[in-house]
Amino acid sequence: MVKHVILWTLKDEYSKEEKDAIKTGIKEGLEGLAGKVPGIIDIKVVTGRLDSSNADLMLDSTFESPEALKGYSTHPAHVAVADSKVRPFVKIRSCLDYEL
Repeated sequence: MVKHVILWTLKDEYSKEEKDAIKTGIKEGLEGLAGKVPGIIDIKVVTGRLDSSNADLMLDSTFESPEALKGYSTHPAHVAVADSKVRPFVKIRSCLDYEL
């Protein structure tokens, strides 16, 4: 199994209300990929954060294999969510992938 963890920081130009709406869209979009993209074991987006955080939200996902993660990265449903709900709003993206 493979863990795929992403931390995002949203662009500074958005108000708190706009950021909340963006985070909701990201959460709904990515979690909605469960059952649509082969190889996903678990996928969740954490939007609640403590003030001590320096990122706005996190993707915590588990895949069957490195090949499944690679397939996810180019799957049309994932690309559509990333291009419409994530990439336009993100200032910083950090990723950590590791095998369990």
